Amino acid sequence: MPVIVSLRPVSRGNHFQAHGLRDAAGRLDPFIGVDHAWMSSPTFPAHPHAGFSAVSYVFADSETGIDNRDSLGTRNLIRPGGLHWTAAGSGIVHQEDPAETGKTVHSLQIFVQLPPAAQNGPPSAHSLEPEDMPQVRLPGASIRVALGSLDGRASPLTPPTPVTLLDIALEDGASVALAVPAGDGAFLLPIAGETAVDGTPFTPDGLSLPVYPADGRSRSISVQARIVFFRGRPLTSSQYRHQEHQA
Repeated sequence: MPVIVSLRPVSRGNHFQAHGLRDAAGRLDPFIGVDHAWMSSPTFPAHPHAGFSAVSYVFADSETGIDNRDSLGTRNLIRPGGLHWTAAGSGIVHQEDPAETGKTVHSLQIFVQLPPAAQNGPPSAHSLEPEDMPQVRLPGASIRVALGSLDGRASPLTPPTPVTLLDIALEDGASVALAVPAGDGAFLLPIAGETAVDGTPFTPDGLSLPVYPADGRSRSISVQARIVFFRGRPLTSSQYRHQEHQA
């Protein structure tokens, strides 16, 4: 059975709302946390990170993309359907703002541990354009493979921490089974509608999600509706440090 974990609502005026999750207990390892966010104007000024990775995934239905820039000299547009991975390493300063005034970015901001050897290494930035992201079609299901692999299709982005991120949209009445190998942990974030996870209902506004900590067992998780699936092998021996803006 999964552990049920609570998210917290976060807002800054009427231009930033999020459902935020921080993992103080280490149950999401190698993930640190995730924000399911809507941002319609610049919210966070340039801010530092160190010792971990900050990953931005912009949903394909987002009204606009993200104008991303960092202290490495990176300046790029994270378009709807795209992903950008910032490995902070020994330290980086970055800023992300809506690319178009008056339009809302619908995105995930994901925080991921780095392997111990990379935590004090040089920072780096990695991008995946929407057209380069593989899509898997199953009966009643459309799945975007942002990170990792599924059904023989692999994301071309190889991040410093190997993880899987699948953006899953299902037709009414359809379901899909997701494999979690022995040694991996996983969790599922409801995005739209009511999804049944192994028979238990979850909704985005319910501010809870199921987490399957790594326990040495393989499993298959059955889901319905619109979710994002996260999977990874814990970095239990790592000690990470990070400087993170507080949403």
